[in-house]
Amino acid sequence: MRPTFIVSAIAALLAGCGATMPAATITRVPIPVQCKETVPDRPTMPTEQFHAKPKTDELLKSSLAENERREGYEVKLRTALEACTAPIQP
Repeated sequence: MRPTFIVSAIAALLAGCGATMPAATITRVPIPVQCKETVPDRPTMPTEQFHAKPKTDELLKSSLAENERREGYEVKLRTALEACTAPIQP
């Protein structure tokens, strides 16, 4: 073999070692995932059961009971929403 061929082959190999590679980058892209949380059933409200005009004290009691039921329902809805919007752990 000729010495110039060997020298040029070694130079070509060493030139490849000196080339810089681009740094690897990680790109995080959100991927939509189906929410599997069930929607809680809406409770029947006490004030919806009146057919005629109720007495004032009946309306007051029913309204207070409805507020408590609605707050409980909202807690269930908020829990379901938080479960669906929480970040997914890999």
